[in-house]
Amino acid sequence: MGGVLHNIVFFIIAIGVLVTFHEFGHYWVARLLNVKVLRFSVGFGKPLLLWRKTRGEDEIEFAIAAIPLGGYVKMLDEREAPVDDAEKGRAFNNQPVLNRFAIVAAGPIFNFILAVFFYWIVFLNGVDGRAPVLGEAVAESIAAESGFLVEEQVVAVGDTEIKTWQAFRMALIDHGLDGGDLLIKVRDIDNIEINRTLNIGERNLLEKKDDVIEQLGFTFWQPELPAVIGGVTEKGAAKKAGLLKADKILVIDGVAINSWQQLVKIIQASAEKELELLILRQGAEKLLTVTPALHERNGKSIGLIGAYQNMPEEIAGRLKVRVEYGPVEALAKAAEKTWDMSILTLRVLGKMVQGQAALENISGPITIATYAGVTASIGFVTYLGFLAIISVSLGVLNLLPVPMLDGGHLFYYLIEIIKGSPVSERFEAVGQQIGLLLLFMLMSLAIYNDIQRLIN
Repeated sequence: MGGVLHNIVFFIIAIGVLVTFHEFGHYWVARLLNVKVLRFSVGFGKPLLLWRKTRGEDEIEFAIAAIPLGGYVKMLDEREAPVDDAEKGRAFNNQPVLNRFAIVAAGPIFNFILAVFFYWIVFLNGVDGRAPVLGEAVAESIAAESGFLVEEQVVAVGDTEIKTWQAFRMALIDHGLDGGDLLIKVRDIDNIEINRTLNIGERNLLEKKDDVIEQLGFTFWQPELPAVIGGVTEKGAAKKAGLLKADKILVIDGVAINSWQQLVKIIQASAEKELELLILRQGAEKLLTVTPALHERNGKSIGLIGAYQNMPEEIAGRLKVRVEYGPVEALAKAAEKTWDMSILTLRVLGKMVQGQAALENISGPITIATYAGVTASIGFVTYLGFLAIISVSLGVLNLLPVPMLDGGHLFYYLIEIIKGSPVSERFEAVGQQIGLLLLFMLMSLAIYNDIQRLIN
């Protein structure tokens, strides 16, 4: 229960921050263009908190409402209520089309600005990650057929420099989304750089919900080391069983254990099954029992005990990498990252519309809340990286030409600019109904996917 509450709290914080900044974009540009703002609300429905502030000649209501999934800026508008003659020039509907365009576009633009700011902090602080050192490719996989060897380190995918395993994953999706041949530069154990060609062919990497790394047959390098415990998590099965740091696992259920990888395979295949362990502790053998907990990972059920490997310093140094930049370079990298994520989001959405990406990839509020809680538990900088991704997504989604979204209104204004007159009220009303239906269908699908993940 505590974990659920933790997730909800950080989900509300995330939505609150992102929605507030989005709506502030509308508010700030409206005030800049002398359009009268009546209310600034974070959330929909009945206000939980309501206060009034005087800004120049105007008294503006600020509200926090009951439903936290959005917000709005209410402006003076003759289409909603009668307007005094003296204030008609400040009504939103009487503004030149370019002013209306700027006010509406400001919300998504501010989401991108916020993403740049968050990424800037992340890059300035530094990002810890796993070095992209390759393990043995899965037999008969694309990676194996392309000749990738154990202990080669990925240097670049296409024209994208690679420094972490996560960057490798994102680059594979970005460059391999349309299939074909993908050039990957690696550095072998003799420090020689080699160009390899990954033949993705006509495969659509997003047609399956499986991780792209697994689809292509890549694995990360794990040296053959003894099954020695490096530590245990506070609430894991290993802690409950009495396992301690430096314990060496000798036997599980009569099977001799020769390496950490062998231990992991047995544990993962034994979810909710009691296992008998023979361990070596300070020179003495000892029997323990442990029951791996059931977890979901990439759509598969596996067992975990909450223990991690004892890793010698020289190997740990090779597997870990820290990426950080100075203030100016971090800002440039943040802008580049925001742009790349925006384009990638659009391309993935395009694949979904074309039926070339699994709809299971769409996540709803439950999944987002879970990630909010998980990233917050890892650390503040990780949480900011999560906020940056969601902010980019909100910016992109709001720019889609779907009625009810900012992009729908911008689409109407583009038509108005081209034809020289506003679209008819009837056309706009029909568009609003279609947009409402599309949003309802999208939200229903997202929540359905969330529930399926919970059930599984």
